[in-house]
Amino acid sequence: MENPDMMTLIAQEPWWLSSWVYWLIAINSLSLFFAFTRNEAHWVLTAWLGNLVMMPMLFEAVGYVRLLGLTHIVFWTPLVVYLWRQRSEFGSSWSGRYLWVVLATNSASLIIDYIDVVRYLLGDGDLA
Repeated sequence: MENPDMMTLIAQEPWWLSSWVYWLIAINSLSLFFAFTRNEAHWVLTAWLGNLVMMPMLFEAVGYVRLLGLTHIVFWTPLVVYLWRQRSEFGSSWSGRYLWVVLATNSASLIIDYIDVVRYLLGDGDLA
């Protein structure tokens, strides 16, 4: 039997965890709609594309383990710092509201990701 891909494994997680992953995918993908009019959204899209390239590569290298959060750490830590510094420029437009949601969502994800990577380094690595 062929090994399942990463999205198949995510779909097999509890509903709240797979829903969280789908939310991350959706909210970061929405940056495409704002990336050509908002510099901040351009950087969200750039970081998101970096994740889309690197996470499957990391999955192929190490499997479905807690270390997968490392790609979020690499791309989203600088993004979240940048968005935090730019927050006074967000305004109340749809794109500004969107940036607040991205900032909150990716910040929450980073908390989980840092914990997961530390747990991986301490020997608690399996997600499945």
